[in-house]
Amino acid sequence: MTSHPRSDRMLGVEQLRSGIRSGEIDSIILAFTDMQGRLQGKVIHGGFFLDSVLDHGTEACNYLLAVDTEMNTVEGYALSSWDTGYGDMVFDLDLDTIRRVPYLEKTVMIQSDLNYTSGGRVPMSPRSLLRAQQEKAGRSGLRALAGTELEFMVYNTSYEDAQRGHYLDLTPANLYNVDYSVLGSMRVEPLLRDIRNTMYEAGMIVESAKGECNFGQHEIAFKYDDVITTADNHTFYKLSAKQMASQRGQSVTFMAKPNQREGSSCHIHMSLRGLDGSLVFWDKDKGERTAAYDHFIAGVLATMREFTLFYAPNINSYKRFAKGSFAPTAVAWGLDNRSCSVRLVGEGPSARMENRLPGADANPYLALAAMLAGGLYGIENRLELPPIMEGNAYDSDAEHVPHTMAEARELFTNSAIAREVFGDEVVEHYTRYADVEIEQYDAAVTDWEVRRGFERH
Repeated sequence: MTSHPRSDRMLGVEQLRSGIRSGEIDSIILAFTDMQGRLQGKVIHGGFFLDSVLDHGTEACNYLLAVDTEMNTVEGYALSSWDTGYGDMVFDLDLDTIRRVPYLEKTVMIQSDLNYTSGGRVPMSPRSLLRAQQEKAGRSGLRALAGTELEFMVYNTSYEDAQRGHYLDLTPANLYNVDYSVLGSMRVEPLLRDIRNTMYEAGMIVESAKGECNFGQHEIAFKYDDVITTADNHTFYKLSAKQMASQRGQSVTFMAKPNQREGSSCHIHMSLRGLDGSLVFWDKDKGERTAAYDHFIAGVLATMREFTLFYAPNINSYKRFAKGSFAPTAVAWGLDNRSCSVRLVGEGPSARMENRLPGADANPYLALAAMLAGGLYGIENRLELPPIMEGNAYDSDAEHVPHTMAEARELFTNSAIAREVFGDEVVEHYTRYADVEIEQYDAAVTDWEVRRGFERH
């Protein structure tokens, strides 16, 4: 059994074997990503892993792809129910993903696909969804590259204290706008530095950290890679940032809109290359975009409203789409225009499109799958690129992104394109996911209602 580590700071199978036998490694986290974008799985003792798991795998209950955010089992999923007996799924270990977890002693993580016990991938698994689109691109001689820019809020309040205080009166790590402020970053640098260096040890290529607009808001950027690697790194980083903040008595949140100020985004940059590394989006001789690039952009725009559920997967996601907030409201494209949902940047090898729709709460596998599927649909159908947006897209008459999860749900479930590119089984599964979120939100009594109506109604 061989593997090809993604960087020289990650481990191959023989290095893992050796580390376990020498006592350098004693714990292996086996993890997959659930619908909500969270890493779920097991911690396996090193000896048992070598004896029983490395060559034979392990299982987990299939309800893990059919629960709500609170981990309650939910009716209405074809994949998992009492009627089907809540059976198992099989971890299909991706041995290219063996990485150290530097903030935990003698621990590594391996990320996994999910298979049915009868064989074959579980198509509703977010990683399966993205892998299917990656493979589709590969059959056309294309390789998809992406980078995710993930913002988050840092609080000098622990997760436990935040919960006990009902998430009120949290103390942001910065008490003013620190967008690009070196001083603002330095005030939070002990945590940011630890995250950057730890992610480097875990095999990622760290670019930079910078302050953002909201109080305590920051961003750490990593180098682009193929779409699966980028999504794997994204989920590992998100988990690690929370854990490392917790170890310091702090907390971070990746909510799209945790308060009334600017929300947290997850801008996605994507480009295509040939399998030989050749440029697909740029004509070097003419010094301009290729037709394939224009078709790709057109496809992302044409599917944006119908695929918004994969870009904005929570009720709170839609609170971020506000005029003048640097979060898009218009389905439009422009050259280096941050008022548009799609912003084109770079030339030559750096030519790429930025999708500004997803928030920091996006599941990266679903968001990348939606973007890649839309772009490939545009290429296959030679969709024509609509006119460029000049000026302020917020004030334009362009189509708007969905304002609520209910609207996004209707667009998704009734989308012929979604059913064509993802399959009916996937569309029905994630329609049920949306229904659960909407039903639970509609049944909840919010702080806003109590404050507004306790005395005056």
